[in-house]
Amino acid sequence: MRRNYRHQHFGSLALLIHPMTNPISHHISDLTQIFDGLFCEAYNTRLIKGEHEPIYLPENADTPYNQVVFAHGFYASALHEIAHWLVAGERRRELEDYGYWYCPDGRSAEQQHEFEKVEIKPQAIEWALSAAAGFDFNVSVDNLNGEQTCRFSFQKRVQAQVFELLEKGFNIRTEELLKALSDFYKTPWPLTAAQFDWQCPEEFLDAV
Repeated sequence: MRRNYRHQHFGSLALLIHPMTNPISHHISDLTQIFDGLFCEAYNTRLIKGEHEPIYLPENADTPYNQVVFAHGFYASALHEIAHWLVAGERRRELEDYGYWYCPDGRSAEQQHEFEKVEIKPQAIEWALSAAAGFDFNVSVDNLNGEQTCRFSFQKRVQAQVFELLEKGFNIRTEELLKALSDFYKTPWPLTAAQFDWQCPEEFLDAV
């Protein structure tokens, strides 16, 4: 799913989650090796650095494997696109961009609410991947030129989804990748709710 990586923060309202006190070096080559090592053979899928907008491309006559294409070498973009792949079921993984139509930046408030509904689970998984990798996570509403909605309310819904996934369990692919990232980056395992203990400032709740 496309996401604008030219704008990672929102000024004073940047939603940076639990900045790491002991920074870990994050290299795309490591993430690519981990992802491909798990999924290239089992799911015929590779993580690909793109030069333009991120997209998912199923295998075709020109490329005999599925491609999770992320933007411009950004680690955050890779995690976001991986999260969408982890959410997608077998049938959707046969379709370009999982068969979704992307409504670009500039959405109305109603369109934005629909966009956020689709984004809650992928961003919850992205947050989990970030925690397993020891990487700072930023929730994204990706609508800088459209009608503004409350980013903090959206993040509360993403957080609630994380807690639900921790309680009920991740799917097999997600669990495999989370464990592999935790092993590689030497982060706490298993993931716990305490790693996602974000509190929304009351004065910002429902703010635009």
